Amino acid sequence: MNKMTMVRILIPILCIIFLVVGNSFASREPRAGHDDAHAMHVYTARVIEIVDVTWNEENPFDDTITVIFRAEITGRGSRRGQVVAATQTFIGQLVFQDNAVEIGDRIMLYHDDFNGQFMYSGHVRLHFVVMLGLVFFGLMLLFARAKGLNAMLALGFICAAIFFVMVPAVLAGRNIYVITLIICAYAILSTLPMVIGLNKKAYAAMLGCAGGVALAAILFFTMAHIAQLTGFVDHDATWLTMLDNPIDLRGILFAGVVLGALGAIMDVALSISSSLWEVRQAGEKLGFRRLFASGMTIGQDMMGTMLNTLILAYIGSSLSWIILISAHSTSFTLLFNAELVIVELLRALVGSMGMLFAIPLTAAVCGWWYDR
Repeated sequence: MNKMTMVRILIPILCIIFLVVGNSFASREPRAGHDDAHAMHVYTARVIEIVDVTWNEENPFDDTITVIFRAEITGRGSRRGQVVAATQTFIGQLVFQDNAVEIGDRIMLYHDDFNGQFMYSGHVRLHFVVMLGLVFFGLMLLFARAKGLNAMLALGFICAAIFFVMVPAVLAGRNIYVITLIICAYAILSTLPMVIGLNKKAYAAMLGCAGGVALAAILFFTMAHIAQLTGFVDHDATWLTMLDNPIDLRGILFAGVVLGALGAIMDVALSISSSLWEVRQAGEKLGFRRLFASGMTIGQDMMGTMLNTLILAYIGSSLSWIILISAHSTSFTLLFNAELVIVELLRALVGSMGMLFAIPLTAAVCGWWYDR
């Protein structure tokens, strides 16, 4: 068994141990929002009859529309096959026209044990995403083969860490900042060895990535205090304040920015490390200065497109809010001073600066290490 095979067996084992231990640690304290007396259970169902559509005819300013329908529960459990009455509520005629349930629709219902009512939660959409994900997975195997499989496996372990370690830890009231940095370290130490093995390329990329993420974390932490961010950037943040355990909304912003920057920084660091390694393996006897200069040139070319990727991705995620503010005000000062827009700008700037720092750091590490 060669070294690469041992690494690809050992790293997943260590990842599983981390997930089990991390989940156990995160679950020691009671989770926020878990109140069995007012539990809300979710079921999959199929609409079988539209009973009625009602609205407030007496008040022309009340555009609330309620759809009353009957559905058969299709999910597993004791309620499977049961036909229940449920409601779907809209605010706005246009929304009603586009999203009202119809006979045969597969939907999600949530049941509030406190009042005994079934309410519409959304259409079942996950299976479409799963199908597209399977197509993507097949294409990854076709084009990237073993490395594609390793990349998908590494991504799966990162997602598992977020859902089974980070989220329970945050709900249990653990320190969000510490948990975020632990998840970032876990992602770096698991992804790079699984994709390219334990070698000089991986070590150099790890150091460059760690430096870039550290700078991004420090920058956003500092700017969040200077800009006096509250974390109330959307309705979801408001709901988080209603949980039993208080959630640090500024910490949630920190986690989102750092995790968002991690992928781009890791991409830049690995690309520079791998490119310089190939140059070195090709027999080019380059010293530190030549390798460092080559790494900087590669990084400069990458930043031209990576910067666009970050900026446009973050602007796109808040586009509806930007349009809403612009529709009600012509003041660009008001638009760009809104906390949601400020947060998205900080995401892009902090992530970009993390990449900028990772480029010379990775190039310097590679130049020093590969020359030996």
